[in-house]
Amino acid sequence: MERPELSITVEHAPDEVIFHLAGEIDVLTVTNLSTLVNEVLGDPPARIMLDMAGVTFCDSQGLGTLVVLSRKAQHARSVLALANVGDFLLRVLDITGLRSALMISSTA
Repeated sequence: MERPELSITVEHAPDEVIFHLAGEIDVLTVTNLSTLVNEVLGDPPARIMLDMAGVTFCDSQGLGTLVVLSRKAQHARSVLALANVGDFLLRVLDITGLRSALMISSTA
Protein backbone atom coordinates (compact mmCIF):
# COMPACT_ATOMS: atom_id res chain seq x y z
CA MET A 1 0.00 0.00 0.00
CA GLU A 2 1.32 3.41 -0.95
CA ARG A 3 1.85 5.89 1.88
CA PRO A 4 -0.52 8.86 1.67
CA GLU A 5 1.12 12.21 1.23
CA LEU A 6 0.28 15.65 2.53
CA SER A 7 2.08 18.53 0.88
CA ILE A 8 2.24 21.67 3.02
CA THR A 9 3.38 25.03 1.69
CA VAL A 10 3.68 27.86 4.20
CA GLU A 11 3.05 31.48 3.23
CA HIS A 12 3.75 34.33 5.66
CA ALA A 13 1.62 37.43 5.22
CA PRO A 14 1.08 40.45 7.48
CA ASP A 15 -0.74 39.26 10.62
CA GLU A 16 -1.36 35.77 9.26
CA VAL A 17 0.27 32.54 8.21
CA ILE A 18 -1.35 30.50 5.44
CA PHE A 19 -0.79 26.77 5.14
CA HIS A 20 -1.64 25.49 1.66
CA LEU A 21 -2.51 21.81 2.07
CA ALA A 22 -2.67 19.22 -0.69
CA GLY A 23 -3.30 15.52 -0.27
CA GLU A 24 -4.59 13.46 2.64
CA ILE A 25 -4.94 14.52 6.26
CA ASP A 26 -4.89 11.27 8.17
CA VAL A 27 -3.19 9.28 10.90
CA LEU A 28 0.00 9.09 8.83
CA THR A 29 0.23 12.80 7.96
CA VAL A 30 -1.19 14.78 10.91
CA THR A 31 2.09 14.85 12.84
CA ASN A 32 3.78 17.05 10.24
CA LEU A 33 0.79 19.42 10.09
CA SER A 34 0.63 19.64 13.90
CA THR A 35 4.36 20.32 14.16
CA LEU A 36 4.25 23.17 11.64
CA VAL A 37 1.19 24.84 13.19
CA ASN A 38 2.60 24.45 16.71
CA GLU A 39 5.84 26.14 15.57
CA VAL A 40 3.84 29.14 14.33
CA LEU A 41 1.95 29.27 17.64
CA GLY A 42 5.27 29.93 19.40
CA ASP A 43 4.90 33.53 18.20
CA PRO A 44 1.27 33.49 17.09
CA PRO A 45 -0.01 35.65 14.26
CA ALA A 46 -3.51 37.12 14.47
CA ARG A 47 -4.75 34.41 12.12
CA ILE A 48 -3.66 31.01 10.89
CA MET A 49 -5.35 29.96 7.67
CA LEU A 50 -5.45 26.36 6.50
CA ASP A 51 -6.16 26.43 2.77
CA MET A 52 -7.93 23.10 2.22
CA ALA A 53 -8.35 23.47 -1.57
CA GLY A 54 -6.03 20.55 -2.32
CA VAL A 55 -7.20 18.21 0.44
CA THR A 56 -8.55 14.97 -1.01
CA PHE A 57 -9.23 13.03 2.20
CA CYS A 58 -9.52 13.60 5.95
CA ASP A 59 -9.97 10.75 8.45
CA SER A 60 -11.06 10.91 12.09
CA GLN A 61 -7.48 11.55 13.24
CA GLY A 62 -7.30 14.47 10.82
CA LEU A 63 -10.60 15.91 12.05
CA GLY A 64 -9.49 15.59 15.66
CA THR A 65 -6.19 17.29 14.87
CA LEU A 66 -7.96 20.22 13.21
CA VAL A 67 -10.10 20.72 16.33
CA VAL A 68 -7.09 20.44 18.68
CA LEU A 69 -5.08 22.93 16.59
CA SER A 70 -8.03 25.33 16.57
CA ARG A 71 -8.24 25.20 20.36
CA LYS A 72 -4.48 25.66 20.73
CA ALA A 73 -4.69 28.72 18.48
CA GLN A 74 -7.49 30.16 20.65
CA HIS A 75 -5.39 29.65 23.78
CA ALA A 76 -2.51 31.47 22.04
CA ARG A 77 -4.89 34.35 21.23
CA SER A 78 -4.87 33.53 17.54
CA VAL A 79 -7.59 32.31 15.20
CA LEU A 80 -7.29 29.17 13.12
CA ALA A 81 -9.60 29.14 10.13
CA LEU A 82 -10.19 26.72 7.27
CA ALA A 83 -10.57 28.09 3.75
CA ASN A 84 -11.60 26.48 0.48
CA VAL A 85 -13.20 23.55 2.28
CA GLY A 86 -14.54 21.00 -0.21
CA ASP A 87 -18.09 19.66 -0.15
CA PHE A 88 -16.94 16.22 1.01
CA LEU A 89 -15.24 17.68 4.09
CA LEU A 90 -18.16 20.00 4.85
CA ARG A 91 -20.44 16.93 4.79
CA VAL A 92 -18.15 15.05 7.15
CA LEU A 93 -18.00 18.05 9.50
CA ASP A 94 -21.81 18.26 9.48
CA ILE A 95 -22.26 14.52 10.09
CA THR A 96 -19.77 14.49 12.97
CA GLY A 97 -21.06 17.74 14.48
CA LEU A 98 -17.60 19.30 14.24
CA ARG A 99 -18.52 22.10 11.85
CA SER A 100 -19.39 24.34 14.79
CA ALA A 101 -16.02 23.57 16.44
CA LEU A 102 -14.05 24.99 13.51
CA MET A 103 -14.01 28.40 11.88
CA ILE A 104 -14.67 28.06 8.17
CA SER A 105 -13.80 31.07 6.07
CA SER A 106 -15.34 31.77 2.69
CA THR A 107 -12.12 33.40 1.48
CA ALA A 108 -8.45 32.52 1.64
